[in-house]
Amino acid sequence: MRRYFGRKIIIYLSTFFLAVTIDWAIPRLMPGNPIVTLLSKVSVHAEAAEVMYGYYTKAFGLDLPMWRQYLNFWIALFHGDLGTSVYMFPQKVSDVIMRSVPYSIALLVPAILLSFYAGNKFGAFAARTRWLDNTLLPLGYLLTATPYMWLGILLAWSLGIVAGIFPVAGAYGFNLAPSFSWAFIFSLIKHWFLPFASLFLVQFGGWAIGMRNMIIYELEADYSHYLEALGAPRKLVRRYAFRNALLPQITGLALQLGVIVAGALVTEVVFSYPGLGSLILSAIQNKDYFLIQGCFLFIIIGVLIANFIIDIVYVIVDPRTRLGMVGGSS
Repeated sequence: MRRYFGRKIIIYLSTFFLAVTIDWAIPRLMPGNPIVTLLSKVSVHAEAAEVMYGYYTKAFGLDLPMWRQYLNFWIALFHGDLGTSVYMFPQKVSDVIMRSVPYSIALLVPAILLSFYAGNKFGAFAARTRWLDNTLLPLGYLLTATPYMWLGILLAWSLGIVAGIFPVAGAYGFNLAPSFSWAFIFSLIKHWFLPFASLFLVQFGGWAIGMRNMIIYELEADYSHYLEALGAPRKLVRRYAFRNALLPQITGLALQLGVIVAGALVTEVVFSYPGLGSLILSAIQNKDYFLIQGCFLFIIIGVLIANFIIDIVYVIVDPRTRLGMVGGSS
């Protein structure tokens, strides 16, 4: 176990270094200048604008050579400093991000966990229920092929605009202030539901189809027929088939995390939900290098931690992985 996770940690640290380097470089390769974008919002004399440009360029360290900016970035990062937002000056990037992170987490975590659980259960049930396999499961193919953004727009139009059941923008009512009152909590849930449903339904369809196909494959495997020949109850055979079919699904979850996070960011933009997606869009529009790299840094760390947790879960679920470790260490 120690050797296995030691190798994993080295891989994750290397991935973190490469991803963060790309995260730092991409905003600086974008066309435009954040200081020019900042000064374009105020009307000042040409000479004053030139003085302000020089002041802000030096204040943000953009007058330094690129290699020095890169080195300063890592030094500041190890000190927990993500810099100052350009278009929200003088607010710290970390403060701006922490106001949006709870909304993204509240959207992503339930959508990922509930869709994974419900989709796998539904797919396993559909694999042994012919009428369900022939009627409802085709809906899963439609859902998993639907882009997050398109489904979000469809739900907003049908349930928000036409039916008027759910609001289509914001995280809570514009006439409310954050509090622990029932009115605020109810408004929070109503605004949360449509973005959550968009993510949940697309992921649910994918997990259901994957589990259905894997269950059918496992039930036709030699060990299943051998257990049946020994007189094992059908329920026991299905239980073994489900456990074995779950392993590729767990691997698929690790591979799909980046796609799911990207879908969540787009969904937040559709519903004007004040999470990291909306924040990244505003940062890109304002050429805010520091806020862009801060948002993606949080996403990188979150995805790597989630993948590491999935690795741990995989070792726990699959005894063969543990046996492989023991055999390799000996």
